[in-house]
Amino acid sequence: MRNAVIYPGSFDPVTLGHLQVIRRAARMFDRVIVAVLINSSKNPTFSVSERIDLLQQATEDFENVEIAGFNGLLAAYARERGVTAIVKGLRAVSDFEYEFQMAIANKKLNPDLETIFITADSDLMYLSSSMVREIGSMGGDISHFVPACVHDRIVERLRKK
Repeated sequence: MRNAVIYPGSFDPVTLGHLQVIRRAARMFDRVIVAVLINSSKNPTFSVSERIDLLQQATEDFENVEIAGFNGLLAAYARERGVTAIVKGLRAVSDFEYEFQMAIANKKLNPDLETIFITADSDLMYLSSSMVREIGSMGGDISHFVPACVHDRIVERLRKK
């Protein structure tokens, strides 16, 4: 697929930081595939189908964004989809160290695959899904962290945990 990019992640749950990366990637590429990782070794708060649904709701105004689940190696998934670029969001230097290692590993597994880093805006540099889960599960206000269109569903699930 020409001029397409994959934005992979667990998105458990989707945050405004994720949406910012999707929005910026959607302006740079003809197609953005938001790939929700199916990882059986983790115990996510939201099922894969719920995470896909939340992302679909949050990105319904984006004409060039597709939400899909994937299992296995990202490098293999990109080859399968005919995509030669990955986009990753960076919040801090610690993110870069990990993502840089992953970019090199993906390049070794799929030499055609490039990784593009998008830095978070300063107002969202601190934001993570784990922070949202923690604050929300303790009854805190997460309205400044998640898309308004999925806020109530996320709050309902986090308060049940």
